[in-house]
Amino acid sequence: MRGIAKSFLVAIVVAASIMVFTNLVFFFPWYMTLVIETFNLSQVAAGDNYIKQSYYDDALERLKDRPIYRDNKDQIEIEVLNEDDKSARGVDDETTYANAAENEKPYRQRGEPVKVTISAVYPLSVRLWGQEIRKEIPVSFSLTSAGLKHYKDLEYYFD
Repeated sequence: MRGIAKSFLVAIVVAASIMVFTNLVFFFPWYMTLVIETFNLSQVAAGDNYIKQSYYDDALERLKDRPIYRDNKDQIEIEVLNEDDKSARGVDDETTYANAAENEKPYRQRGEPVKVTISAVYPLSVRLWGQEIRKEIPVSFSLTSAGLKHYKDLEYYFD
């Protein structure tokens, strides 16, 4: 009897392990999508030294429309920060900031870092005997890029 119980327990553990491994196979493309979107936004941030609102909205919509991301689309967050931890997200028309103070502008001078972070939740789920076991795993990826554009309305600092 003990041998039958042990073999039954081993079969349960192996089945659960296979299901968790299957979820991890789905995790890789999910995570790579997060990495690619972060890379794309960091390249845009490097070009303008900040993220324009239209790029931000487009990236957020692309992620929310992806199949696995749809389950937790309200938990997707995109954060774009300057070196002083202020938001580097602004309006599409940069002439709006012409008369603003330097610290109110979302962009900084060429060479200053811009950090882009995308956070999302991965839905890990396993179904055993008709009962679903679900765990939500928060995951984020961030990249820091240096701004390439020189703005004439900002002071140019030599360090």
